[in-house]
Amino acid sequence: MEVSVIDHKGKETGRKVVLSEDIFGVEPNDHVIYLDIKQYLANQRQGTHKSKERNEIVGSTKKIKKQKGTGTARAGSIKSPVFRGGGRIFGPKPRNYGFKLNKKVKTVARISALSYKAKDNKIVIVEDFSFDLPKTKEYTKFIQAVAGSTKKSLFITADKNENMYLSSRNLKEAKVTAASGINTYDILNADTLIVAEKAIDNLKELLTK
Repeated sequence: MEVSVIDHKGKETGRKVVLSEDIFGVEPNDHVIYLDIKQYLANQRQGTHKSKERNEIVGSTKKIKKQKGTGTARAGSIKSPVFRGGGRIFGPKPRNYGFKLNKKVKTVARISALSYKAKDNKIVIVEDFSFDLPKTKEYTKFIQAVAGSTKKSLFITADKNENMYLSSRNLKEAKVTAASGINTYDILNADTLIVAEKAIDNLKELLTK
């Protein structure tokens, strides 16, 4: 699959790059995509939810009424879960929602996601460039020039680019990541996938080990 290379102003450079069929032209596997995204979202959960049980409630230990003769159920503690302000029965406790996923499964998921974007013609190849200083305004112009809008975009650079990252940080729907840091969720969540020319070789090396 051949894709034209454009510059950061959206103009044609006259060059084309060939996207590997092993990465951008496979039959997508929806199930591994589901597993990878499920793990990614699970890892985003803090898992710090907590409610107090009856042994953690501060309150009097005095028996609140006599055992018999009241006509109601017996009760021995104001901290009982049946009373307002008492402990909670089987309440949530801090936990880790993450789970293990094999590297090969994650690799297949990312290849499948990239193939979906290639199939939908949502991939833009940009010649390598960088900002001298972090400028959100300049990054907005760049996105509008190469993607045609400021909708959700993911810019994959060859290496970690601090100025590019800082320029995009204030934009809610724009994200910049190095080829080594891609994930299935970000790829599929983006309306347009912008790939730096040098990053293509990095992706090939990363996903075909």
